[in-house]
Amino acid sequence: MSTPATVAFETLGCKLNQYETDAIATELRERGFVVVDGTHGADAYVINSCTVTNKADRKSRNTLNRAVRSAGNTGVVVLTGCFVDSHKEDLVDTTATYVVDNAHKNTIPHVLDAHFRGEVIDPNDLDPNVFGFAPPTRIFHTRTNLKIQDGCDNFCTFCIIPFVRGRARSRPAEAVLQEARHAIENGTRELVLTGVNMSRYIADGTDFVELVHRILALDGDFRLRISSLEPDQLDQRFVDLFQHPKMCPHLHLCLQSGSDRILLAMRRMYTVSQYRDVVKRLRTVDPDFTITTDVIVGFPGEGEQEFAESMAVTDSADVAHVHMFPYSLRSGTRAERMPHHVTSDEKRARGTRLQEAAQRRKRRIRERFVGRRQRVLVEQVSTTPEGPVATGLSEYYHPVRISTDPDIVQANTFYDVEVTALGSGEDPPLIARLLAV
Repeated sequence: MSTPATVAFETLGCKLNQYETDAIATELRERGFVVVDGTHGADAYVINSCTVTNKADRKSRNTLNRAVRSAGNTGVVVLTGCFVDSHKEDLVDTTATYVVDNAHKNTIPHVLDAHFRGEVIDPNDLDPNVFGFAPPTRIFHTRTNLKIQDGCDNFCTFCIIPFVRGRARSRPAEAVLQEARHAIENGTRELVLTGVNMSRYIADGTDFVELVHRILALDGDFRLRISSLEPDQLDQRFVDLFQHPKMCPHLHLCLQSGSDRILLAMRRMYTVSQYRDVVKRLRTVDPDFTITTDVIVGFPGEGEQEFAESMAVTDSADVAHVHMFPYSLRSGTRAERMPHHVTSDEKRARGTRLQEAAQRRKRRIRERFVGRRQRVLVEQVSTTPEGPVATGLSEYYHPVRISTDPDIVQANTFYDVEVTALGSGEDPPLIARLLAV
């Protein structure tokens, strides 16, 4: 092409997908592509899909269809991600130009580069490598995700992820450290560790806790956040990590159910008591430690009592945000064959109750920070009808909104603020004033 090819991305699902999209976009930009938002068209569209629920499947299909319509007869559409691995037979006659499974996702920059040079390459003919991505730069996000692990060996009865992401694999520690160092040297202020089952990380004799210690020892003005963990195998060594000043006092600690009977049916590797114990020990490090979680509503066999137990655990653990999933039947999983499936109407009703309680609790938790000092990583400075506003995240993972002079505050920079009020809405931000710069 006489002018650089443009490429737009749509990323669905988890932070692992976000990391891989960032890495693909980085490499394509290094190869001369121009990354655009796709609103006004693009030469290529990359859809990084999700399949964790039926809703995710529908969204993946709809996103693909929109991209195909936008691409027309001349554009290129690449469909990749977990939806590809779970629907291979259905995608034989897809309208996408290239269909790339998770194992070959790292080949997308090479495939697209070759395409626009007039060469058609089958991604399956290239070497797969789930860790073979370029170090991502901050194209879409201020924070930088850092992939340390992929796949899962747990085979929970409801989950399709081991079938679409494969068995657990850990990235070599030196490769993780090299990418972390590269990100920090290039201005990253917050690293977010991501993977499918990170607490099981083990590579070259380095376990998860030791890897985190080694990242924290790197030079630079940055903070470290852990995206999502299972509650099992989190010992005191792990809890002690949060005494380090660079560690964010926040953890997405997966619950799924507050009923031991349902956890056993799900084939989860922990009990409610173990979950509560991890939360208790984290709160001994910091009483305000932020816990967020996932809860599945309406798993086969869940009755009113078991649902009430989930409500009780999220309340007693003072969970700041609940990512609620109505149970979604996944073909090929053991839960598909279980008796006593819950009706859609009942799942919706329970989900509404859970979310309403979580919304009230979120507001109560954030109100505690009014009048207190927080350290905020500003992610965006924009102009609103009320004037210039900076927005970002506190170390406790709460959104913060600062009215400020745009000549003073810059994105991707830490600022100390005093919280003066709590905003409105479903995700109410902390309203803050800037302290001395």
